[in-house]
Amino acid sequence: MVESEAPFYPREKLIEKQKYFQSIHKHTYLKGRMDKVTSVAIPLALAATSLFLVGKGLYNMSHGIGK
Repeated sequence: MVESEAPFYPREKLIEKQKYFQSIHKHTYLKGRMDKVTSVAIPLALAATSLFLVGKGLYNMSHGIGK
């Protein structure tokens, strides 16, 4: 006798969320609440940090600092 597991999320909630996400006319990777953080803010922060460090390295090399 195999007993089936209960679903992780209630079916009604899943259907409600599906309707919500299908009604939004944004890109699929920006539909959730926290997706803007992972898709926009983190890559921008990484790009800004890397540009700052590259600029600092170029400045130090051109002025002979840190030999």
